[in-house]
Amino acid sequence: MAEGKIIKALSGFYYVLSEGKVFQCRGRGVFRKQKITPLVGDHVEFQATSETEGYIMDIRERKNWLVRPPIANVEQAILVFSAVEPDFSTRLLDRFLVLVESKHIRPIIVVNKMDLVDDQTKPTMEQYIRDYRQIGYDVIETSTITKLGVEQLLSYLEGHISVFAGQSGVGKSSLLNALRPDLQLKTNDISTHLGRGKHTTRHVELLEIGGGLVADTPGFSALELDDIELEELPLYFPELRERSEECKFRGCLHIAEPKCAVREAVESGKIPSYRYENYISFVEEIKERKPRY
Repeated sequence: MAEGKIIKALSGFYYVLSEGKVFQCRGRGVFRKQKITPLVGDHVEFQATSETEGYIMDIRERKNWLVRPPIANVEQAILVFSAVEPDFSTRLLDRFLVLVESKHIRPIIVVNKMDLVDDQTKPTMEQYIRDYRQIGYDVIETSTITKLGVEQLLSYLEGHISVFAGQSGVGKSSLLNALRPDLQLKTNDISTHLGRGKHTTRHVELLEIGGGLVADTPGFSALELDDIELEELPLYFPELRERSEECKFRGCLHIAEPKCAVREAVESGKIPSYRYENYISFVEEIKERKPRY
C-alpha cells in the first residue's frame, strides 16, 4: 500500500502524486456507498495496479475542506487584492479573512498593482498595510510589472497547499504567471492553460509552484457567512479576540454591552474604526439570516 496526495480529479479519476510520480486512480466502490467523495488535496492510501494506475483504498482525516472550490487540507489562502483598479476594499478583505479564519486556514494578504498607486492614494494604502500588519497578518506588496514582492511570495508557497482568492481583475493570473512563467495563464481566466474549451467542466488542480502546491482555481466563489454563528464571529477578528477577555461580560458581542474593552479600543484608535464597522455589518448580516432547520 502506498501513500500520496490527490492533485487532480477529473471524470471519475483521481490523480495521486506519490514520491514524484502521478498515478491515475479510481475510488473504491465503498466510497460511493458511504457517500464519500475524494477531494483534491486529500491524503490517501492507494494500491498501485501498474506503474501508472491504481485504486484509492482509504482517505485520511481532513484538516479542513472547502465546498467551492472543492478542495481539502488547504493550509493557506493567498488573498489577492489590488491597491487600485479595482479599488482596495477593506469590507471584502475582512469578509475573506473571516471565512478563511473560520476554516483554520492561514491568510496571507497580497496587495497587488502597487506600481499604479499615485501620490494621492499612497498614504491611505500605506496606512491600511500598517493596520493589517499590526493586527498580525502577513501582508506582501506586489507588482507584476516591476516584479515587486514576487520572490517574497514564492518563499511563502514552499511546502504548503495554497489557494489563491480575490475578486476578478485584481491580477491573480498575472501573479501566478510571474511566479511560474511556463504556466502562461490567460489573464481573467485562471483555468485555460489546460486547453479546456468553454464547454468543458471546470475542475480543481494542484500545480507545483515554488516548492508547494497551488490550487488552480479562482478561489472562493461562495462568500456568504452561512456557516458562522454570531458568538463565533469575534473569534475571527484577532484584535477583538485578544481584547475580549478584558470585557466585563463573558460572551460580549462588543455591540452595546457596558465596559466593553473592544469598543474602548475603537474609541481610543487602537482598533481601526473601519475594522469595527465591518464587524458590525457582519453581525447584522448574521442576525438577518433565515434560521436553518
